[in-house]
Amino acid sequence: MKQKRQNLILLLVTALVISSCTKTPDESLKNLEGYWEIERVTLKDGRIKEYNFNDTIDFISLEDSLQGVRKKMKPNFMGTFEASKDAETFIIKIENDSLNVYYTTPFDSWKETILLVTKEQLKVVNKHEAVFLYKRYKPLNLD
Repeated sequence: MKQKRQNLILLLVTALVISSCTKTPDESLKNLEGYWEIERVTLKDGRIKEYNFNDTIDFISLEDSLQGVRKKMKPNFMGTFEASKDAETFIIKIENDSLNVYYTTPFDSWKETILLVTKEQLKVVNKHEAVFLYKRYKPLNLD
């Protein structure tokens, strides 16, 4: 009986440690800022569109922890970027343990939910249930 009780205590302590190591949505925000290149889109019906080459990438800049701007950038061979004149401002809201991004432009407004954000990957879903997978942009190395 004593062994069962010790095993139960060990199991509960292990579960507590594992759950305390789980990242909260606001801890993931530090990885959001930077240059992102779309890798693929999975549509609601399961079809996948792969992006083997992108002539534009997204630059995400956080002005503070929950507000920022996303711009389309066009990399060039000199290692610099040409920025579009358009920018999408956004506000991030943590709702029901989700990171929801509310975008606003002069023409439209919409919401996307961040499913995953790490140093190397960003995955979001839009209102049409299309899942966008981005990878961290790495400049071409022509050497």
